[in-house]
Amino acid sequence: MKEIEMKYGRGTMKALIEEKNVMEVIRSNTVKQDKTEDEIISDALHNPIDSKRLKDIVNEGETVCVIISDVTRSWQKPYKFLYKIVEELNAGGVKDEDITFLSALGTHRKQTKEEHEKLLGGELSKRFKVYDHDCFDEKGMVHLGDTSHGTPIIVNKKAVECDHVVLTGAIIYHFLVGWSGGKKSILPGISSFKTISMNHSLSLNEGLGSGMRDNVRSGNVEGNIVHDDMMQAAAMVKPSFMFNVIMGPDGNIANAVAGNYITAHAAGRKLVDNIDGVNIKKKADIVIATAGGYPKDINLYQSIKTLMNAKEAMVDGGTMIILTQCSEGIGEIKDIKDMILNYDNMLDREKELRERYTISKYVGYFFCDIAEKCKLILVSEINPDLLKKTKIILSKTLEEALEIAYDGDKNRTISLMYNGANTLPRLV
Repeated sequence: MKEIEMKYGRGTMKALIEEKNVMEVIRSNTVKQDKTEDEIISDALHNPIDSKRLKDIVNEGETVCVIISDVTRSWQKPYKFLYKIVEELNAGGVKDEDITFLSALGTHRKQTKEEHEKLLGGELSKRFKVYDHDCFDEKGMVHLGDTSHGTPIIVNKKAVECDHVVLTGAIIYHFLVGWSGGKKSILPGISSFKTISMNHSLSLNEGLGSGMRDNVRSGNVEGNIVHDDMMQAAAMVKPSFMFNVIMGPDGNIANAVAGNYITAHAAGRKLVDNIDGVNIKKKADIVIATAGGYPKDINLYQSIKTLMNAKEAMVDGGTMIILTQCSEGIGEIKDIKDMILNYDNMLDREKELRERYTISKYVGYFFCDIAEKCKLILVSEINPDLLKKTKIILSKTLEEALEIAYDGDKNRTISLMYNGANTLPRLV
């Protein structure tokens, strides 16, 4: 027998499994890096991909909008690289008063002054003000045109009225657009609620009852209509430069890319694959995955990345065991609660999602849909009453969850995911 120990909340959970049944142990790849974070950032800025250096793109008297992520993405360590971007702009002749920092909130809430300081760091926060994008502020936006998919591209005026737009952020796997970063600073980052909703609704096939598009998933841009729609939006804004970081398993900046927002992002996607893309030889009957403990498993909403990644390692109709404590239940976002609590069948959930699409509704829909298509067991403290209209199975311990998963057959193959929120299994 083999004892496994996986993160759960602020602690761990243990269980015994037959070692012969373990087919794959899926972890992020080891990162070998002999450079400091500062050196990585500088190297990327000094050696941009398919682009001049930022200081050679801008000129004195020109205005620049630097789009930054919001505080929910503070793990990107923006204070480490934003001051270097400002140094490049200043070296190109751009004065501080001609630089605007615009936080790409998408549909997220406004931020506090303290949160702005956390993003910019002590020195920059004294020199610059951060403007929060408001997706409902119609007067503060401009309509640039429509994409070939019919999405009206309505974006923040502060960006398009500047001579240059600089995109910043990080590239990680994203369950709708394949990878985050790059164009996502524009859509959803600085777009109107209408634009965001119409773009994200492309994740569904045409026609009620047809469910989600297969090509709209983590680690894929080929045939991904959501990605293509975002790229068309970015082309209308015409970013002058992009800088994105890639994080390592230790939470530090492991790599960075800069330059052309299309080709530099493509190079960044490969770097993410090298770290978090894990090749597997075969899919397992049972996948056991942890969200990674607190705060990644603070509520059900935050656990969606683990669910979507674990799905890629499981045979069709198999079993997933997701360790997610959910000390704060489903999450405080009303839409995910509505999707889980107010409907008892997938057709009605899909109808509601199509009529009033939001990401949080999509998350609720996805959890319920997966539970319809496979055996989904959550090792969690979530109140069972919250999930009574779904087919999600709840368990208090990993050992109990395994007994449910085996269902009398202890020869079932098992794959283990210790970094479920980050690693994407890829069948080779």
